[in-house]
Amino acid sequence: MPRITKVYTRTGDQGTTALGGGQRVAKDAARIEAHGTVDELNSHLGVAIAAGLVSKLTEALATIQNQLFHLGSDLCILEEDKETMPVPSIEAGHVSALEELMDELSTQLEPLENFILPGGSAGAAQLHVARTVCRRAERRLVTLAGEEAIGSHAVIYLNRLSDALFVMARYENQQRGIDDPLWDSRA
Repeated sequence: MPRITKVYTRTGDQGTTALGGGQRVAKDAARIEAHGTVDELNSHLGVAIAAGLVSKLTEALATIQNQLFHLGSDLCILEEDKETMPVPSIEAGHVSALEELMDELSTQLEPLENFILPGGSAGAAQLHVARTVCRRAERRLVTLAGEEAIGSHAVIYLNRLSDALFVMARYENQQRGIDDPLWDSRA
């Protein structure tokens, strides 16, 4: 575990930051954009939890927040450095766990017959915000993967997570007895 004795270092004052392997890169590099968006996503999940979600979702999201730190460490180390610097990473089991969670929650939800709008309870609305940030993080990882190697399950995980956040938002509303707002195509 890292030991942080000082939050500020002044090493980024010129617009660069260090990767876990020590390489300095521009703060707007694709890898840093991807990493930063994953961090933003994690913060939105924290806000959703703070909004007071049902316990099943709070427990699931606590695990997911830790997995997003795995993804952050995965992105912080270049693929060629991982042999000498092993870090937690996203694996196929993380993707499967999201699919199992969605399957379990979906058994308690009515089938969708219309598009829904983000909203309902405060917690569900925040999960929808997290879902959209997750989609952006996924796009950032796709961009990064087009430029350099990344973990093989990273994009898949974010794709599945955005779906899971949608299901979680619906589940939160259902558990609170609040209808999902429906899209009115004639509005």
